[in-house]
Amino acid sequence: MTEMMLADTAVAHDFKYVALRYFNVAGADPAGRTGQSTRGATHLIKVACETALGKRAEITVYGTDYPTADGTCMRDYIHVSDLVAAHAEALAFLRAGNVSLVANCGYGHGFSVLEVIDTVKRVSGRDFRVIVGDRRPGDPAAVVASPARIQERLGWRPRYADLDTIVDSALRWEKALAHRNQMD
Repeated sequence: MTEMMLADTAVAHDFKYVALRYFNVAGADPAGRTGQSTRGATHLIKVACETALGKRAEITVYGTDYPTADGTCMRDYIHVSDLVAAHAEALAFLRAGNVSLVANCGYGHGFSVLEVIDTVKRVSGRDFRVIVGDRRPGDPAAVVASPARIQERLGWRPRYADLDTIVDSALRWEKALAHRNQMD
């Protein structure tokens, strides 16, 4: 709906825009300045990191009977720093006088729920309890972006498109949050 409103506004007025479609933003600033701080978050990587660090007792996998390699949902995760770079490229694109654009922000490949959990366990060096639950209504088996347009039109190239890197930055952020909370 927002994209339709932007397109209508562009037709009615002298208005150009870039709409970026986000795909599962994860990770944290590599310098440790910012990261996801939402209490009770439901994002898989954050929940898995919190579980690895003992902030949660367990993590639930919602369904293992999807038509994917390991039966769990597959998603395209994008490191928050790559998303920041995409925004900078979009602003430069508009400032150069280009036409409006809608583009996906993702890596073009996904990771399953179990792959993410296994990566968090390996990178953190900690095992944790995983419960298998029923599917959540409406969860598609796979959601993966095609980054072709953003790469072609904006010249955007990801720097952090590795699950280990995403997880490592998220874990470091969660450890920093735990330390800050102890200080409060």
